[in-house]
Amino acid sequence: MYIISNMRGEELKAIDLFCGGGGISSGLKMSGLQVLAGVDIEKKYLCSFSRNFPDAQSLNIDLATYQPKDFQDLIGVKSGELFLIAGGPPCQGFSKNVPRRERFLEDPRNLLVNSFLDQCENLNPQWILLENVAEMKNGFDQAYTDEINSRLSSTGYKVAYSVLNAADYGVPQRRRRAFFIANRLGINFKFPEPTHEKNNGENTGNLFSLPSHINVWEAISDLPSLKHGEGEAFCEYSSEPTSDFQRKMRGNNILVANHIARTLQPKQHSRLAALKPGQGLKDLPLHLQTKGGYSGAYGRLTTEMIAPTITRWVFHPGSGRWGHPVDTRTLSIREVARIQGFPDDYEFVGSFTDQAGQLGNAVPPLLAHQIVMQILHQTSSKRDRISMNCSNVNLCEGAGISKVTI
Repeated sequence: MYIISNMRGEELKAIDLFCGGGGISSGLKMSGLQVLAGVDIEKKYLCSFSRNFPDAQSLNIDLATYQPKDFQDLIGVKSGELFLIAGGPPCQGFSKNVPRRERFLEDPRNLLVNSFLDQCENLNPQWILLENVAEMKNGFDQAYTDEINSRLSSTGYKVAYSVLNAADYGVPQRRRRAFFIANRLGINFKFPEPTHEKNNGENTGNLFSLPSHINVWEAISDLPSLKHGEGEAFCEYSSEPTSDFQRKMRGNNILVANHIARTLQPKQHSRLAALKPGQGLKDLPLHLQTKGGYSGAYGRLTTEMIAPTITRWVFHPGSGRWGHPVDTRTLSIREVARIQGFPDDYEFVGSFTDQAGQLGNAVPPLLAHQIVMQILHQTSSKRDRISMNCSNVNLCEGAGISKVTI
């Protein structure tokens, strides 16, 4: 990893509002930014942020009730000092998992977007990164898209927004999310081009085709086989890495944390044991069927599939396709972290369900990293001040240069 600095040699600083377990922050760190603070109302989620960012402030506060000037004093930065403010305000009010009759424009969870904008307007960072569920972009006749665009444009920011699928950017998961990127440098931001694409197993012979989406087994096959209820706080890998993705996630790690399989109730275990990879609720024998449930409930993954969107209910086999493709159990926290694109040196703390919540609500760090690298590249192109005789950030990374000036 390299360090990004400004022309005065100071590291580029960022804060993460509604940080949860630290998904966006992890992506910022991968990109060489200094994370000064993480803010979240959920103390049990903030514990993982604290563990992984010991030099940053971990602030357990409610931004909806915190005045922007008071918050600025709390984190100790001047207006205009931050390079980037990032955040993913709670999204349940927009989510398609919430029945339509229970969604409404003035849902307090939706209004936290305005709290995020209040802090941005006061702190005046060079860049803003806002993430939410894909439905936010068009929901309520684009009311929030229009609000975000109007408020930021009126204070001198140029705003771009798009819906991205994490699988297209090297994350082994189908996860569509809306991103709003704004800057006060006059840059017409262009979102990064996909690095991976869907491949139905056909060799097109096209020399310019992208690598295929990363499947489940490419993501987790080097982690030890477990029975439900098994696992240790730290364990060795079961093999050498078998994919580029595994090598990237492992880094220099010798041991890996959080590879523990949740203990299942006897009937839950019997249901998973009765299913083959790729099967689910509708395939259960009569004596093990449930009275109802999601169509994907008790689903088992296959080794070749791209994982579905990870949710905070990933700990429960009756809430989705969380069955391991080989072992008779649900995914371990480390396997879920792999599918979300967290590096193996990232440790999660709290109960199993707390850790599942942190992961289900997180922005995949690899996706955040791709976006932030694009921000850095476009900033450097605008200013034309990259040092070390390097024309862009990606070339510096490839050349092993440890410090880049913007």
